[in-house]
Amino acid sequence: MVRRLEKATGSLAAAAIARMEEKFAWYRNMPPENRSWVGLVAQAGIAAFTEWFRHPDQRAAVSADVFGTAPRELTRAVTLQQTVQMVRTTIEVVEDRIDALAESPEESRILREGMLRYSREIAFATAQIYAQTAELRGAWDARLEALIVDAVLRGEEDDALLSRASTLGWAAHTDITVMVGLAPDDDPEAVVDGMHRAGRHKPVSGYEGPGLSVLAGVQGDRLIAIVGGVTGDPVSTLRALAGQFAPGPVVIGPVVAELTAASHSAEAALSGLRAAVAWPDAPRPVLADDLLPERAIAGDELARVVLLEEIYRPLSEAGSALLETLSVYLEQAASLEAAARILFVHPNTVRYRLRRVTDITGLTPSQARSAFTLQIALVLGRLAESGKPV
Repeated sequence: MVRRLEKATGSLAAAAIARMEEKFAWYRNMPPENRSWVGLVAQAGIAAFTEWFRHPDQRAAVSADVFGTAPRELTRAVTLQQTVQMVRTTIEVVEDRIDALAESPEESRILREGMLRYSREIAFATAQIYAQTAELRGAWDARLEALIVDAVLRGEEDDALLSRASTLGWAAHTDITVMVGLAPDDDPEAVVDGMHRAGRHKPVSGYEGPGLSVLAGVQGDRLIAIVGGVTGDPVSTLRALAGQFAPGPVVIGPVVAELTAASHSAEAALSGLRAAVAWPDAPRPVLADDLLPERAIAGDELARVVLLEEIYRPLSEAGSALLETLSVYLEQAASLEAAARILFVHPNTVRYRLRRVTDITGLTPSQARSAFTLQIALVLGRLAESGKPV
């Protein structure tokens, strides 16, 4: 029986290749080099079965006998599903020829039983190879993801960043922000995986695919997440991801147009995280722009520039009456009547001017939080105009 199997190895392999070409479009569309490697794998599998059948008590490594003939690159060109189809087809061809190879019903039974046991060994060998490949790929992806997060925090803005993200299958090209907070006391890999799952399960309108695109990393006691596809209100969109952070503040940086600009979002978010201790009642998550006054007091030059350029200077250019009215109103504990008496105007005039302040800055002076932000902007603006260091 063994000799007959050895003689039939070539014809069995050719029959298996012919059947694969007939049944599977993926095989027909393969480059000639890969098709030849698949043929060698099929032939090696049948030859290994013959050797296995010759010495049934010796269990050599099936994976080395069968898959060792092909280069490692073939595991990237052939998916696990395609490998299963290839193995199944080869086994079917051998099973179809068993009656022709056997000279008696007893030999046929022995061959069928041997093929059944050998196919189990092949199945385990296939699973082991793809599991090892997946492990290596997963470890490489984790290192690459950590490099991307580190590059964003260091302010890299070159095309290498896009290339690395594309290698990981980064699908979002616009509407990107950075979230930062404290990392849970858990294995960093588990923390990052949890962030990925939370992003996938968050549906996003206008984007194809399952949810948000997330790149995450644990650095020391901080968890950083680069999130793509943030449409609409960032706080409501990202609230589901805030649960992946440890207790404490979670800060969302400004939404930027592309990944190469994510370092600006990360800079603002990290500054907000450092300053968040000054606002114990801050919502979770909170926008970095909502922490502008705390960031400015803590020494963040970017926050000071934003308060000057987006709040103080527009008010100053709108006329001295607005700045004077706002200053007096805030000094009088947000009292319309008291401000009107000091300014010698009607309270309705104060109301009108305060509405103008809101139109220009988006901040409502009668609200405590907005009043605090406006007050800090006024202080910085006066220092800047006096020539004093801000």
